[in-house]
Amino acid sequence: MQGTQLSFFPDKEENDTIKKVKKPKLGRYERIKRELEQNESDPHKIFIEISSQSIPPSDYTFVDLFCGAGGMTQGLVQAGFQPLASVEINPIASATHKRNFPQCHHFCGDIENFHPVKWLEKIGSPEIHLVAGGPPCQGFSVAGKRDPKDPRNRLFYEFIRVVSKIRPWYVVMENVPGILTIQKGDVRAAITETFKSIGYDNVSIAILESAAYGVPQIRPRAIFIANRFGMPNPYPKAQLLTEEYKPIESAISDLPEYTRIPQINHEWTKHSPEYMERIAKVPPGGSLYKKYADAFKRQYPGLPSMTVKENHGGTHIHPYLNRVISAREMARLQTFPDSFIFEGTMKKAMWQIGNAVPPKLAECIGYALIPLMQLVKTSSTN
Repeated sequence: MQGTQLSFFPDKEENDTIKKVKKPKLGRYERIKRELEQNESDPHKIFIEISSQSIPPSDYTFVDLFCGAGGMTQGLVQAGFQPLASVEINPIASATHKRNFPQCHHFCGDIENFHPVKWLEKIGSPEIHLVAGGPPCQGFSVAGKRDPKDPRNRLFYEFIRVVSKIRPWYVVMENVPGILTIQKGDVRAAITETFKSIGYDNVSIAILESAAYGVPQIRPRAIFIANRFGMPNPYPKAQLLTEEYKPIESAISDLPEYTRIPQINHEWTKHSPEYMERIAKVPPGGSLYKKYADAFKRQYPGLPSMTVKENHGGTHIHPYLNRVISAREMARLQTFPDSFIFEGTMKKAMWQIGNAVPPKLAECIGYALIPLMQLVKTSSTN
């Protein structure tokens, strides 16, 4: 409990705590989702009831682009898919991916330097059934300043380049829901048209709320699915109603309150006793800072976690304890298994976790894809 709080925020903010309990905002993207459902007639988009017990193990292969630490990879592996290759530029996230998926042929570097055909030739040029990934979304996100000219947006076209070379059966691309509204929908239209230009005419979009699939966290994602066979694009039906969402306690209540376990990344920012006293005054939904109100927010007890992320070594505040949540608690809220270990410092681990796709969500998407892939497989053998 001893130590100095590592804060990057100005000292003048230290006494600006919010006293009033805020009501939780569970539907940040509900308007976008509702408009997408009401205004769009997509004959290719279908929703499938999924059950892991009814789906046999598959031999379907995939490549994960912009894979980060491996949230998407972990989820697809849980659904029975086989990871053949992955691409990630960040060396720490890349090291985490290599540690947890040693069987995957991993490329650490700029995707512009990734030549998929040559890379796959090294392992016998197997057929790739799925390419998945999430091009960096900073240029699209409604959480920050959206700039359509952001150079990071070019990475989407690198994603398309790799897809055009590999020619997988299906493509799954995830991003923040805000990507659907930037430039009044022009970016969304450009994405769809670009997929069509390389032969993936059937493109569907849906906003999936991670909490509806058993993730104890509010984390909506925009999911693009496309295929090159004129087949439907399958999405998993929601498994939980809003009132059935898993609360934060269901994921983290059994972890030690103030005993660190570095071996499983159960570490958090050190707090001085004085800092802990300040944290004790922060109510659920309130922040330790007024100006930086989205940082050091106390989680709501009895509800799913707010979207987890890393803020200069400080994540959200624990719903009951007077400390921020640990990296392992973040990982639990993302549905990473405890056997999944993150490389690097505690802060780097938090950064990797906060940027990841919840494995449980990716797993459900994988289960929805398998029946359609089985149809493609059957038709190709007849």
